[in-house]
Amino acid sequence: MTPTILAAAQDPTLETFENDVWWIVLIKLFGVFVILLLLTLFTINYERKAVARMAVRPGPNQVGPKGWLQSLTDGVKLPFKEEIIPKTADKVVYFIAPVISATTAFTAFSVIPFGPVVSIFGHKTALQLTDVPVSVLVLLACSSMAVYGVVLAGWASGSTYPLLGGLRSSAQMISYEVAMGLSIVAVFMTAGSMSTSQIVKAQAGNGEASFDLFGWNPTAPSWYALLLLPSFIIYCIAAVGETNRAPFDLPEAESELVGGFHTEYSSFKFALFFLAEYINMITVSAFATTLFLGGWRAPAPITTWWAGANSGWWPLLWWLLKVLILLFGFIWLRATLPRMRYDQFMRFGWKVLIPVNLVWILFLAGVRVANNELSQGQKWLVIGGVVVVVLLAAMLWPASRKPRQLSIEEQLAARPPGSFPVPPMDLQVPPSPRARRAVAERAPAAVGGESAEKEV
Repeated sequence: MTPTILAAAQDPTLETFENDVWWIVLIKLFGVFVILLLLTLFTINYERKAVARMAVRPGPNQVGPKGWLQSLTDGVKLPFKEEIIPKTADKVVYFIAPVISATTAFTAFSVIPFGPVVSIFGHKTALQLTDVPVSVLVLLACSSMAVYGVVLAGWASGSTYPLLGGLRSSAQMISYEVAMGLSIVAVFMTAGSMSTSQIVKAQAGNGEASFDLFGWNPTAPSWYALLLLPSFIIYCIAAVGETNRAPFDLPEAESELVGGFHTEYSSFKFALFFLAEYINMITVSAFATTLFLGGWRAPAPITTWWAGANSGWWPLLWWLLKVLILLFGFIWLRATLPRMRYDQFMRFGWKVLIPVNLVWILFLAGVRVANNELSQGQKWLVIGGVVVVVLLAAMLWPASRKPRQLSIEEQLAARPPGSFPVPPMDLQVPPSPRARRAVAERAPAAVGGESAEKEV
């Protein structure tokens, strides 16, 4: 039996989940809950140790073997800390907000596939809690609902800084959710399904060939991260913005908002927000693994010499390794890049990611139409025409010109007589008083004569 046939025989279908008995569903539900908690505890320590290594410092090393139980003790400590609720807080909404964030974070993981069909106590079931024909929309809906937890937490706290953090977070998450949704459209068009299990199956090469413009035949195993590279890059950037992680952690900017939308939260409610943030990181990483990295399937070099790599419980290991690699990307960004300014961040999402995504989707749609209606010679003619148009547009696009920086003499001459000196618009360090006095002495008439000299 070849590796492809063996993998296809283990693929779950939508009927697989309909035949699960109730106690199998409960076991899988408990397993998903435990996996998320363990991954959260591991990711917190994973991040602290990796950032410490990059900063050349020890990191957590006291609690447990080499400090690996530090996050567990922190998790046990938080619920028992004193809870302080502001007098101006809306008590009901103040309590519901962290519950919404944690619930949506857990719910989103219900349609993530961990592996193929396996045997649990003699019953055949898939390593996935459930699956529906529109599973990807379930994930997007959960990420949309998470915005409510953040906004309500900022508003219900009855404080200014949490309100600013909540409003800033809502605008950020909504903006980058648009870019994330558009990046997934390319996967729909290629796989022909919105079911997560079927998208994983399509990346194994079991789908029908619908794009052969560049000699690519989708019936061969291939990850969508390579075939749909622009969509994968945009998804990764949007996922960082969606989860409020550095360098896009503007809702929690300590230098401006103290702690952001959860400034007034403590004890167990703060722990729920903390848990939701890391579960969201795991969810978007697992989602990227499912859509672009072949899901639970082993990489091609392994399947070429090991026929059983995609059968049994081994796929759970490949899925976990892919998720941990993507989580390391979050950690690496936090340790490397500084926080962006808010206007730069929003401009990048609306004026760069979304337009590029729309053009890419339009290109894929054109490829599909060309594949169905044009001959081989006409296809290459169309490709050449597109390349020529892009090159011409790049050469003829007007270059942005920065305004000329005024010299010290021009800045002083432009200042009305008797006005108070202000910093220059480019926020550079203004010239010293000695330099201004020297300029004023050389050109007293330009700056208002004797009065200007005394003023300088």
